[in-house]
Amino acid sequence: MPERRPAPTTYAVIDFETTGMTPAQGARATEVAAVLLRDGEIVGRYQNLMNSGAWVPPFIEHLTGISNRMLRSAPPADVVMREVLAFTEGCALVAHNAAFDRGFWLSEAAQAGQPLDPAPDFACTVLLSRRLYPEAPSHKLSALADFHHLPRNGRAHRAMSDAEVTAHLLARMLGDVSDRFAAELGDYTLDHSLLCALQRTARTALPRGVARHCQRSDSARRAASASFDSFWQ
Repeated sequence: MPERRPAPTTYAVIDFETTGMTPAQGARATEVAAVLLRDGEIVGRYQNLMNSGAWVPPFIEHLTGISNRMLRSAPPADVVMREVLAFTEGCALVAHNAAFDRGFWLSEAAQAGQPLDPAPDFACTVLLSRRLYPEAPSHKLSALADFHHLPRNGRAHRAMSDAEVTAHLLARMLGDVSDRFAAELGDYTLDHSLLCALQRTARTALPRGVARHCQRSDSARRAASASFDSFWQ
């Protein structure tokens, strides 16, 4: 019987706007967006402001356009976080500068009574762009959008606009990885685990890194299949 190919990965591209740099310093989320990408196409969107009761400093309000007045009528942060967690359930998580967004993803989930254990991995389009596009003048999202001529709608530093641009960037990356490393990939279906492996791989070692990851994944799959077969014998 022919092997079943795995279902296409659905990626959830996450973007937060916040009152500061890190939850460790007391910062809270003011807005979250999630854009779902499957087979290179955007298939879903979620966005909402988040009222945590935190104060938005003037320079953040100037940067994002999100004011304290806007947040007073926004839904509670815990309600929004539970909604976006449900919306992205089962998806592979991605963000631009993922260390930032992952920190707020974990913190806001915990404060909404939904602690994430184990903590999910995020693929990071900043780390990936540094390896895939060293010739880019900058790895900021706006610069990469210009470099790759990506579609842009809305204001920068708003969650939905940034998440959509990142989703278009991710689609470009998935296509480029598939094309550049076709020989190393073979029959392997490019997925989130490979992206996470590549973002930790030196740029000069990318072909070897792709091949090694595919070999390890194939060995693990074969071992799991053999274990399953022996269980039923």
